[in-house]
Amino acid sequence: MLRLLCGRAAYLATGLCLLLAGVQLARAQEAEALSPRNANYTIQVRLDPAEKTLQGTEVLTWRNDMRVPAAELWFHLYWNAWLNNQSTWLREDRLRETPRRKEKIRPEDWSYIKVTSVKVLAGGPFQEADLTSGMRYATPDGSNLDDQTVLVVPLARPVQPRETLQVEITWEAKIPRTFARTGFRGDFFFLAQWFPKLGVYQADGTWNCYPFHTATEFFSDYGVYDVQMTVPSGWKVGATGVELEVIDNPGGTSTHHYRQADVHDFAWTTSPDYLEARRRFEFPGLKPVEMRLLYQPEHEEQVDRHFRAAEAALRYYGTWYGPYPYGHVTLIDPAYKSGAAGMEYPTLFTCGTRYWNPEGGGSPESVTVHEAGHQFWYGIVGNNEFEHAWIDEGLNTFSTARAMDAAFGDRAYVRRFFRGFFPVLVEDIRRRRMTQGHRLDRYRDAARRDTQSTHTYRYHPATASAITYSKTALWLATLERTLGWETLQEILSTFFERWKFRHPTPDDFFAIANEVSGQDLTYFFDQVYRSSAVFDFSVESVSSEKIKTEGYVEKDGEWVYSSGEEENAAAPTGEVPEASEVQPELYETRVVVRRLQDGILPVEVLLKFEDGEEVRRLWDAQSEWKLYTLVRPAKLTYAAVDPERKILLDINYTNNSQLLTAQSGLPASKWASKWMIWLQDYLHTLSFLF
Repeated sequence: MLRLLCGRAAYLATGLCLLLAGVQLARAQEAEALSPRNANYTIQVRLDPAEKTLQGTEVLTWRNDMRVPAAELWFHLYWNAWLNNQSTWLREDRLRETPRRKEKIRPEDWSYIKVTSVKVLAGGPFQEADLTSGMRYATPDGSNLDDQTVLVVPLARPVQPRETLQVEITWEAKIPRTFARTGFRGDFFFLAQWFPKLGVYQADGTWNCYPFHTATEFFSDYGVYDVQMTVPSGWKVGATGVELEVIDNPGGTSTHHYRQADVHDFAWTTSPDYLEARRRFEFPGLKPVEMRLLYQPEHEEQVDRHFRAAEAALRYYGTWYGPYPYGHVTLIDPAYKSGAAGMEYPTLFTCGTRYWNPEGGGSPESVTVHEAGHQFWYGIVGNNEFEHAWIDEGLNTFSTARAMDAAFGDRAYVRRFFRGFFPVLVEDIRRRRMTQGHRLDRYRDAARRDTQSTHTYRYHPATASAITYSKTALWLATLERTLGWETLQEILSTFFERWKFRHPTPDDFFAIANEVSGQDLTYFFDQVYRSSAVFDFSVESVSSEKIKTEGYVEKDGEWVYSSGEEENAAAPTGEVPEASEVQPELYETRVVVRRLQDGILPVEVLLKFEDGEEVRRLWDAQSEWKLYTLVRPAKLTYAAVDPERKILLDINYTNNSQLLTAQSGLPASKWASKWMIWLQDYLHTLSFLF
């Protein structure tokens, strides 16, 4: 009994220390504003786990930072995407090759957010006013008048520039059986985009508040979130921010109070099955970070792997781009088949693993690094994911590959059998993400489907991911190989520093790229971003033959026929000519390189000769093809276009080179080399990056 009491006392003491540390951390965050903090939320919400509902009240404190007055407030009601089958999200999901909601929707699976009251609170120049009767749904892009994911609330008095308005909203929600990584499975709840959330007011006096499209994610202003969540007692809660207190209520519930400043969203999760682990990240020059992992009991052996992956992201992103500022982060290991894996939210993200997951195959490390990396590209640099999702997803896909290579090296090939349940890890087939494709296999088929400069929500749902993630990673890797890592790293870190806690546009990124590189890279972004150009360079033909003059030649004042064999022949007497009289054998080499698609970027051509000489030429690729003719005392052995594979957007690297063998030689060596290149590319295609 004494041991039990001591154990409980130690447990309570540890919990109290962690709670006090959280309070101190929250207060420290309030001392210095990192963001504009113009959209602040105080929310109380109650979960009914049996009925799968939420009852909530929120007070929004919003400051108009634009120079034009705002006569309306526009809110996202994301869960109305699954109100019925006429929503924009479900209509578009049917166009995807693999729908995000693969299971049949049952009657109890549908969801909604219903706003029951909107009131302006008295304060400053504003008087109390009930705005409920004026609410209406809107579809600003005109894509679907049946959609109800955007709510417009007209104001009794416009909010003038620099004025602050407080609005109280009451609402209720039916929790979906997981759609788009939010919802429930049994007693597991992961709740994202779960409350009425204000859009972003713009300088032209309009609200950036699109309907919920299946190919896009989110966009909000920064603020302070103070949230109290009431759940069954004994259930663990993970949420954005730090926990300030837990209050036990009558009736078997507890209220968990979290607070976080300088974020643009808030997500939370609760379950009676979570186990908890903690680690502290420390690295010279970076702020220490308290890491908390809520994990499933069957994944206990993978706890350290989750933490090592999160540490890799915090270390490499922090040293490459800029330090993580919050001092804490929560990792969530979702329940089996819960549909919540692999998603990012401020100071919290979901990982994703399996019961049998051999170490060395990249899982759960890849998804953990990627989602932890979104704390930088999405969380801190808050771009508009509706319009320019590549700024976070593409930059993060590239950064994930780099961090994985730096932290874990080569990845072994894993093949799963019996519906993915049983894994086989093949150690002899290994790859590095930075050198083998950057999702080239995913990009190839989608290369023509959309121009990346198109707003993301207008991408075709079936190929939006390939354009947003894969294409961006490919052209960033191409920039790295063209400019060098030091230059690209400076571009990314400068972009991070200037635009943290702000809303950058593509032009902001391109301007920094030009500035830091000292080059006008417009030609590059015209090709990879402002067009749907496809890149495919090839060596079309090669020849290297001894120079012979066959036909009539002038000799002693007369035209004499020559077969070309007489040159440098021995004298009739059988005497060997003097060395000075022997003409060196010369070979004429002819190589045709071709641009097979419309993508135009300068590309290097390499020619190698038997005597070891190498010749390099830079081809501007403006024409469809180019002939290189060279006379050398040695035969050509090898020709390649883009020999260092700098242009990773090239959709077919197997045609970029040719070996040349003698006419009398066996052709098998040439074909064997081709097959090896094809096999290598095929293996790259089979491997999955994430």
